[in-house]
Amino acid sequence: MISIKKALLGSLAVTLLLSGCSDDKSSTKPVETGTAAPSSKKLTLSWFIVADSNAQLPSVDKDFVKKTIEQKFNVELKLQHMNFTTDYQSKVNLLITSSQSPDMFFMGGRESNQYVLDKVAADMSKYVNPQVMPNYFKYWTNPTELKQYQVHGAFARAPVPFARTQYASYYIRKDWLDKLNLKVPENYNQMIEVMKAFTSNDPDGNGKNDTYGLSAAGNGANFVRDFPAWYEYGRPAGFVLEGDKFIDSASDMKVQNILEDTKKLLAMKVVDPDWYLNKTGQNIEKAAQGKVGIIWSANRDIAFDNSPNSVQKKTIDVTGVKTADWQPFHPWANAGVSSEAVPGIPFLFSAKAPEENIQRSAQIMDWLFGEEGFLLSKYGQEGVHYKKEGSKITLISDAYKKDIIDNGNFLKIYGAFTPDEPFVMKLDVINPNETDRDRKIVDKVRTYKYIPSPGTSLTPPQGFDLAAFRAKMNAYHAKILFEEKDASNWPKYREELINKYHGKEIFENYAKQVSDALGKPYTYVSANP
Repeated sequence: MISIKKALLGSLAVTLLLSGCSDDKSSTKPVETGTAAPSSKKLTLSWFIVADSNAQLPSVDKDFVKKTIEQKFNVELKLQHMNFTTDYQSKVNLLITSSQSPDMFFMGGRESNQYVLDKVAADMSKYVNPQVMPNYFKYWTNPTELKQYQVHGAFARAPVPFARTQYASYYIRKDWLDKLNLKVPENYNQMIEVMKAFTSNDPDGNGKNDTYGLSAAGNGANFVRDFPAWYEYGRPAGFVLEGDKFIDSASDMKVQNILEDTKKLLAMKVVDPDWYLNKTGQNIEKAAQGKVGIIWSANRDIAFDNSPNSVQKKTIDVTGVKTADWQPFHPWANAGVSSEAVPGIPFLFSAKAPEENIQRSAQIMDWLFGEEGFLLSKYGQEGVHYKKEGSKITLISDAYKKDIIDNGNFLKIYGAFTPDEPFVMKLDVINPNETDRDRKIVDKVRTYKYIPSPGTSLTPPQGFDLAAFRAKMNAYHAKILFEEKDASNWPKYREELINKYHGKEIFENYAKQVSDALGKPYTYVSANP
């Protein structure tokens, strides 16, 4: 990244955000949200966003979202999208360092720090405030949260609206349990016993020893939290607050116990032996093939009857077992299955973009964040793809499939601007493809407890490489799991991570950020006991 000379605005930017004020009254006077000013000239806007790469924009005549935006706001919208990968970052970097910088773009939380530091990102105080973007503040964020999200003393990034409701859960083959006269496990030991039975007692009745208790997807790099020991030792999420302590759970001293118990579990041969090398989704494929009886997922529809991505539907389609029944469960549902959601990926405006392009982009985005834009970008056109009766939205499945899914499922792209949470607008969406069984699954998973989050977006101090720390940490996890006789070397490895790989500096800085955000002092304990 080519450094761009420092801008003058610092903490004043956040003050401007909270007050909605601006020194330049002529260029930043808010217009009515949801439309361009009557006398506004036509603009060409360039956006680059993170969205499902499996979705594709349709031909212009079939893209009713683009058509509506362009007519409503007097713009020509050039929209590019990719999954968030190193290729995405490289493409955005290339555009920014050329004369083709997008007016608005999404970027990873950590990566955006450098954009802010290098002043690649424009100051947002004139645009992202309750006057210009009322829907954003009404439904998706608030000034306090937005202030906590800032880095380097500048207001130059804002979180894309994110899902507050989470659906993290284990799922189990209830039909296998019934066949073996077993109950849904309610604690660690019961879960291990079920995994043993699923491995050794022929739960599918095919007379072969070809099933396992659990599968996961480590992508050749990660000791993932699909393993129950993470929950048994109270480390369900990345960062944990205990009393006045800030804890990085993956490098905590309790990881020694987590690794030790997981080594014993692996030695029982009740886990899919390919779990570490499995790519994302391969564990779900094995579950659908009838090879494993327990998986973990955070997808709302992972066990729905008719969802195309559902392990329930895939299992029946692949194995032909009509009685297959994946049901949610979590032995730690009342203790905490993860941490509360925090802001994730941000959107930024380019420092190279004309001010009028940023202003118009902010107006369009706020329209997408409001009810009219939300409904169009999520569910299509009223009377065509859904019916609206008061607050009740009923999808018209056939039309939705024909016009949207069969046209590249393109609303997955526009839908990237907001989470699928219509209830924040007091809307009740009825999907005819969802069954009573599906709704019971959602109702159950939504009862799970989530532990308090750090309350802010955490960024490492300048000059320290969190990625290097994590890479070495993951390597030590793997070394203990697959090469060493026990986990007794973890304290030594942890000490190296804390000192040589700067964990102490990184997490002490995180603790300070949390303290500032929550108004309560937290400390990071770096020394081994």
